[in-house]
Amino acid sequence: MRDDLIDLLWKGLLETLYMVFWSSLFALVLGMTLGVTLVVTEKGGILEAPRLHKVISTLINSVRSLPFIILIVLLLPLSRWVVGTTLGPTAAIVSLSIGAAPFLGRIIENTLKEVSPGKVEAAKSIGAPPFTIIFHVLIPEALPALVRGITIGIIGITEFTAVAGAIGAGGLGSLAIRFGYQRFREDVLFATVILIILLVQLIQWGGDFIAGQISKKRYKFE
Repeated sequence: MRDDLIDLLWKGLLETLYMVFWSSLFALVLGMTLGVTLVVTEKGGILEAPRLHKVISTLINSVRSLPFIILIVLLLPLSRWVVGTTLGPTAAIVSLSIGAAPFLGRIIENTLKEVSPGKVEAAKSIGAPPFTIIFHVLIPEALPALVRGITIGIIGITEFTAVAGAIGAGGLGSLAIRFGYQRFREDVLFATVILIILLVQLIQWGGDFIAGQISKKRYKFE
């Protein structure tokens, strides 16, 4: 029985890590694009475009307003088109990435807005082009806070994988539901919960550590 439990947990953990890694990567690319675009296109931004800003903001709010379980169902046809199936960890990555991207986008937007406007204006005054300001002023200045915000986003994706497990995505969430709850195996249920807690703690610790190291290097050179 113990070997059976270990095998189930190991398989579930690997599937969860697979989903979290790739979903976080794709969601970060999409979220960073959305967040930066929102900041630079707002009124008074370095690439002011109020109409584009409003469209993107409305789109983000619309996606975020949907419960994740409903969003997964809505995106099933897209998952089938992209990966050829609606079941399994790979199919879930599509929904996880799209579902998490708006959340990350808002986090990144709010973080970038905390950068001192004076530094942006100083870069403008010396004739720095918009993309130089974005990649050499905005993002570097906000980097420690960005790392902490992205960490929150990755933890959210980890929680989303448990929801995705309810409709056949696999991973620890599916294991807890199919084996722990439906088959009344409390050992599987509790072991799964403990693994998810440990995984979230490790992600949080890793994010705090990286952000702390960046801050230390910054203070060292200032």
